[in-house]
Amino acid sequence: MSADPAAFPDRETVADKLGALGEAEKAYLGLLMENAQQDENLLEGLDLYLNRAAAARFLNALKLERLGEWLGSAAPARLQIRLMETARSSRHAAYGAFRTGLTRSGGLDRAYPKA
Repeated sequence: MSADPAAFPDRETVADKLGALGEAEKAYLGLLMENAQQDENLLEGLDLYLNRAAAARFLNALKLERLGEWLGSAAPARLQIRLMETARSSRHAAYGAFRTGLTRSGGLDRAYPKA
């Protein structure tokens, strides 16, 4: 038996779910975040989604901010730093909008309170 259950979902599936972000997608992504073995798939899908948003002709900053807020609120503490690293990995406005929502959620502060 293989010890690598993280082969599914692929990054395209995760990126598509992040793009739609309805109630069904939120439930799916919430289950994905519960399993630490799926963290890489989630983060690779997020990176692909942000790259797609950066390459799009129209930047939907409000949608990206909402995604950042939701992920910041829903993601477990173990993902908060990696989400912020992803948000800071580019200076493109798409990443900036995602970072704004992520910061607004306060997830990083809840996961790692200041002393």
